[in-house]
Amino acid sequence: MKKTLIIAATAAFMMTGFVATEAVAGPEGKCKTCHSFGAKHKVGPALAGIVGREAGKSGFKKHSKALKNANWTWDEAHLRKWICNSKDAVKEFAGDPKARTKMPPQKMCGAKGDAIIAFLKTI
Repeated sequence: MKKTLIIAATAAFMMTGFVATEAVAGPEGKCKTCHSFGAKHKVGPALAGIVGREAGKSGFKKHSKALKNANWTWDEAHLRKWICNSKDAVKEFAGDPKARTKMPPQKMCGAKGDAIIAFLKTI
């Protein structure tokens, strides 16, 4: 019971943090929960210079196998699909229906995704 309450409280805190962060920092606010916009990696890889970079080649040590073996570049089309649903995108990009990523689907599709990509181009 105690473990369930701790998990529920943690989930509630995280959801509150995502909403507040997004409201304060714009569409990219959700990203900074796990990523930095500089050179230092956090839970996820640093996003500075991601547009035009080869996928899985940021120096981040915790990429999934699919990203470590990636053969694509983070252009607008790849970023748009990734930001919308990374779980489906990694399978498509890797050409492997079993490919996985540790990043949960962000569901930042359409105009929200375009706004994030526009921001990423500036860092």
